[in-house]
Amino acid sequence: MATKGNSGENRARSSITIFIVVGLCCFFYLLGAWQRSGYGKGDSIALEMTKTGADCSILPNLNFETHHSGDSVIVDNPQTKVKEYKPCSPKYTDYTPCHDQKRAMTFPRHDMIYRERHCPPQEQKLKCLIPAPKGYVTPFSWPKSRDYVPFANAPYKALTVEKAIQNWIQYEGNVFRFPGGGTQFPQGADAYIDQLASVIPIDNGTVRTALDTGCGVASWGAYLWKRNVVTMSFAPRDNHEAQVQFALERGVPAIVGVLGSIKMPFPSKAFDMAHCSRCLIPWGSNDGKYMMEVDRVLRPGGFWVLSGPPINWRNNYKSWQRPKEDLEEEQRNIEEVAKLLCWDKISESGETVIFQKKLNPESCRGSEDAPGVTYCSQDPDDVWYKKMETCVTPSNSNTGMEYKPFPERLYATPPRIASGSIPVSEDKYIEDNKQWKKHVNAYKKINRIIDSGRYRNIMDMNAGFGGFTAAITSQKLWVMNVVPTLAQNTLGVIYERGLIGIYHDWCEAFSTYPRTYDLIHANGLFSLYKDKCDFEDILLEMDRILRPEGAVIIRDEVDVLMKAKSIIGGMRWDTKVMDHEDGPLVPEKILVAVKRYWVVGSNSTSSR
Repeated sequence: MATKGNSGENRARSSITIFIVVGLCCFFYLLGAWQRSGYGKGDSIALEMTKTGADCSILPNLNFETHHSGDSVIVDNPQTKVKEYKPCSPKYTDYTPCHDQKRAMTFPRHDMIYRERHCPPQEQKLKCLIPAPKGYVTPFSWPKSRDYVPFANAPYKALTVEKAIQNWIQYEGNVFRFPGGGTQFPQGADAYIDQLASVIPIDNGTVRTALDTGCGVASWGAYLWKRNVVTMSFAPRDNHEAQVQFALERGVPAIVGVLGSIKMPFPSKAFDMAHCSRCLIPWGSNDGKYMMEVDRVLRPGGFWVLSGPPINWRNNYKSWQRPKEDLEEEQRNIEEVAKLLCWDKISESGETVIFQKKLNPESCRGSEDAPGVTYCSQDPDDVWYKKMETCVTPSNSNTGMEYKPFPERLYATPPRIASGSIPVSEDKYIEDNKQWKKHVNAYKKINRIIDSGRYRNIMDMNAGFGGFTAAITSQKLWVMNVVPTLAQNTLGVIYERGLIGIYHDWCEAFSTYPRTYDLIHANGLFSLYKDKCDFEDILLEMDRILRPEGAVIIRDEVDVLMKAKSIIGGMRWDTKVMDHEDGPLVPEKILVAVKRYWVVGSNSTSSR
């Protein structure tokens, strides 16, 4: 009897075991299909994060709202000791490593070499966190930020005195006010732009990307924004204290830079319009070298605006306190170089002259061996730390290809891809755009305020074809698309889409002030640099340029992401690692983070 009982019991157990195994197989099959459909674990976490007050049981919650800090940073292995990064000395509050004033003064003055990038060697790099000044607050939202900047964020009054009569900037209580004036447009940038728009098709999408050389506080670019023109502004870090910092606090794209001995960090044929308003660049000197560099980055059919000396010198030489002979020669030299470059002077009114580059510049020179013309022999897009040359950038096969007006340009096939200049098929380009729309939709589930206006200044550290920016484009924000010097050279494509960006090597510091970006996106960046430089240096630089309570999104392979996360654990960021939107079986993961609020003198972070 006992044997029979055991036999029946064993059969029952076997049946139960088979049932459980079959049930589990079916469950995992259905789970896998669900995750592959794009609604797997990653999406469930993302959705959970967006519920107000939700208690996510998998990972701690993040708070993206301003003036709040999140929960403690996760340390995956509690036995692993995390290196804690201390605050830097308060004297480094506005530290720009590659534009340090002390280091600059050790370099030659000619050709503005001392105002160019001069980065510290590895042994001199800071290994600490740059503090925000006391009283620092989140900048105003756009468009209010265009006109007002909190005094505590950039507490420098020099320009309010030096540029008082030119209407650049005024100090009012606890804020700076920017009336929109400039040296050449004291009555306001709007009226000045209206004057330009009577000659240049600014309002119909033909002109989308602009370059402002020697930008001051970037009011020209600030007021072009409402006309759907995005402007890359630059100025040196010099005696005009904090001008680029003011520009970025206002929510206007800008970098620290100068037209000196090194080529500008932009591709050829990038800009629809370039501008100099009393920018003090000696255009008529150096055999036209600076105009030739502008010509390199100006697309065929593009416009160059020069406002101020020496234009209209006959009526102004006394007020400018310069010999009229010198001014006359300077304007003559400018017009001779313009003719050499095949620029037509289409307008001269008051102190402003406008040139237009011919659609086919070679048509006015006759042949490649035209007398007086020296053509550049180097790749016009290979510019990182390359010396500026006194030569004319030759045209190529896609010179005559017309750009579609913006916003149609954003998703039209860029000329560099259509012509085969970049070895990427149109199908691959279209697929890339689809992927980034999908990625950005996932980001919006993770961080619901990503396109609310909370983040104005955004950086994409490894921009590719600009798909992230295209998918997130809005009048509420702009994106600095960075193409690393190690990556495929796609920056020309980004400009052809009507977006802006810059070349950069992330082994070095970026040409900006601390706390100038609200959100930083890094796709595949750490995989790109894993054998090139220390992750620590890249992450500390990200911390330097990120505002308190700013956000970070890092998308990368899980191994390098976890290595980066181990460093972030000591950096006063709150983090969360999430699965790819297609589910946990995809080796690519997403790290999202929020930088905590803290200022000079803070021993710990806090919410205010």
